[in-house]
Amino acid sequence: MSNLKSVQNASVAEEIYAPVFEKINQLSNDKHPILIGIDGSAGSGKSSLAKLLFDKFDCQVFHMDDFFLPFEMKTEQRLQEPGGNVHYERFLAEVLRPLKNGETISYHKYDCKLRMMVDTMDINSEKINIVEGVYSFHPLFLPFYNWKLFLKVNSAIQVDRIKQREGTQKLQRFINEWIPLENHYFSTLEIEQQADLIIDTSDLNQ
Repeated sequence: MSNLKSVQNASVAEEIYAPVFEKINQLSNDKHPILIGIDGSAGSGKSSLAKLLFDKFDCQVFHMDDFFLPFEMKTEQRLQEPGGNVHYERFLAEVLRPLKNGETISYHKYDCKLRMMVDTMDINSEKINIVEGVYSFHPLFLPFYNWKLFLKVNSAIQVDRIKQREGTQKLQRFINEWIPLENHYFSTLEIEQQADLIIDTSDLNQ
């Protein structure tokens, strides 16, 4: 039964994301490297889509979770700033600007559990490059993108997905802390309006 559900869900995903695949195929005709941003609500499927695109197009994927704001930078003033919960200064310096200049990209992944930098990533850009995660549409990042996709999900389904993925205890932190910060960012900066395409993933079983 689980295999059948997996096949059915893959079929639904192919249908829902068909416009994304079509657009990436179009962009692939450009002779220059392409950068695509995927933003959206927690639990909307950004990471799952990025994995699907990685497998389908052999592209490079950058995760905003690797640029989570370090604990020592989490001042009240910073967290009141829309999009301030991401280390956007470091993402600009270590990923976007080198990528635009065709340079080797070198950055550290931040582990929010350990509250420290961990792995060092030294990579080259590919033909298609994906940035996925909440805060991907930070205003400082927008000029770098060739195309932008926003994923949304019904709030009840969002809570259920996060609970299944993270467990009950961590779900409360999402509800009390992270989701309010995300919603403040979405509404204040009109993030959905920045997207070239918006997809509701509520019908997908994550």
